Amino acid sequence: MLRKLLEHLKPTTPGTFPGGMYPPEHKITATSPISQCPLPPVLILPLKQHIGETCTPLVDVGDSVLLGQKIAKSQGYVSASIHASSSGKVVKIEEHPIPHPSGMGRPCIFIEPDGKDTPDESLEPMPDYRNTEPSTIRERIRICGIVGLGGAVFPSFIKMVRDQRNPIDTVILNGIECEPYLTNDHRLMLEKSEEILRGMDIIMHAVNAKHGIIAIEDNKLDAVEGIRKALTEMHGIDTCNIEVRVLPTRYPQGSEKQLIYALTGREIPAGRLPLHIGLLCQNVGTANAVHNAVCLGRSLTERIITVSGDAVPQPGNVCARIGTPVPFLFARHGLHDMDDVHVIHGGPMMGERLSKLDVPVVKSTNGLLAMKRDTFYSEQAVEEPCIRCGHCVEVCPSGLVPNELAWHCRNDQFDRGQEYDLFDCIECGCCSYVCPSHIPLVHYFRYAKGQVAKIEKEQEFARISKIRSGARDNRLAREQAERAARRSRAKQQHKAASADKAETAGKSETKPAAKETQNTNENNEEEST
Repeated sequence: MLRKLLEHLKPTTPGTFPGGMYPPEHKITATSPISQCPLPPVLILPLKQHIGETCTPLVDVGDSVLLGQKIAKSQGYVSASIHASSSGKVVKIEEHPIPHPSGMGRPCIFIEPDGKDTPDESLEPMPDYRNTEPSTIRERIRICGIVGLGGAVFPSFIKMVRDQRNPIDTVILNGIECEPYLTNDHRLMLEKSEEILRGMDIIMHAVNAKHGIIAIEDNKLDAVEGIRKALTEMHGIDTCNIEVRVLPTRYPQGSEKQLIYALTGREIPAGRLPLHIGLLCQNVGTANAVHNAVCLGRSLTERIITVSGDAVPQPGNVCARIGTPVPFLFARHGLHDMDDVHVIHGGPMMGERLSKLDVPVVKSTNGLLAMKRDTFYSEQAVEEPCIRCGHCVEVCPSGLVPNELAWHCRNDQFDRGQEYDLFDCIECGCCSYVCPSHIPLVHYFRYAKGQVAKIEKEQEFARISKIRSGARDNRLAREQAERAARRSRAKQQHKAASADKAETAGKSETKPAAKETQNTNENNEEEST
């Protein structure tokens, strides 16, 4: 209903989407080549770095491991394995803080590198992937622990299922990178163009897609030129079916739904996925990781990260091992004193401020921003009453009414919040950014989503408990009925046996009586004679 009311806000210009805004970019690391981060003294690898179930360790304290060796196996379908980021020795397995606003901890595997980086060569490269079964490629991606590196960290092999009911016709490679400060994807497209294109071709082969689109914003024209040049020079792939599309710079164009709308004009229905309209969307970093897994036999053990912010003396882009401690990474960029500094995990719009800094780099770490306290906006802003200006409605890319939605969320009216399409919010932060009253709208939405999820989990638990209790009651009633039936049968059998015994006893008593009568008659006859 609300979306229909806001239909007039939809742009008619091709390559755009409803809402959005233009925050200052601060992409000061765009010209910084990717450097290699040295090995830290210890690598800290959380057992959960993805959407889904926590992994189970495959190693024990004291074990030696190889670079790329699987050290924790996935549990359940939605999960991704964890691999050693270097060769070395497992020194401990215990709970440790992870990148999360709460500072919460999770079980982690601590590896002390030996400095040799001895690789695990159990996975053979598959350079001739075009003549390889798609199911084999998908299994390789699963084994290598590949997840979405744009921030969602959803296991990639799940997206690459061939579904006859929903065939994929187009693969979209997301090179938008609309978050301010972040330039890791930009540099990756400049320095790894061929690997990205090869990874895209692997994905297209795996899902049998006939068309591919690489989407890049017009503030990265050098990346556009680099990708187009690589397309003309590539051999072994059908480049005629792959096109590079340049879109106007606008936040949050990198969001999946907004990007798909800008490129194709198609809308993803509520509660549905891109595959339901024939599309598959992946990040350029994910495509590079897919290339490494299939063509080189490498598991996901490192990623490109933008280290920036006004508190960082030497900002830049770095290729860091997964598990590298964040303070070690900042120290490599000249920031040693972390006092009076706020660290954001991710970009400034959708990232999260870390309450604890002694956390490791994980698969979702695309950026680390260190901001001085006096420039950290959220620390100085004081929430004021809503003035009904409507700015949040104008910039919302999902067509929501954030001020009304936030009111219901703040007052724990979660049912009303869902009526206002709470779960259509992509948490892009546009509404909070433009709010003149400094209302942390996205925080309210995240709180409400968490509460709804908690309520639904409790309701599901209650439903399962009710079913289990009903099954138990039915089982007890059935067992009681069976016992009663057995007692009834036993009683009837006993009664029948008693009757037979009595009848038999009666017959045996009748025979002596008859004999006695006969003897009496004989005696009487003798006396008579």
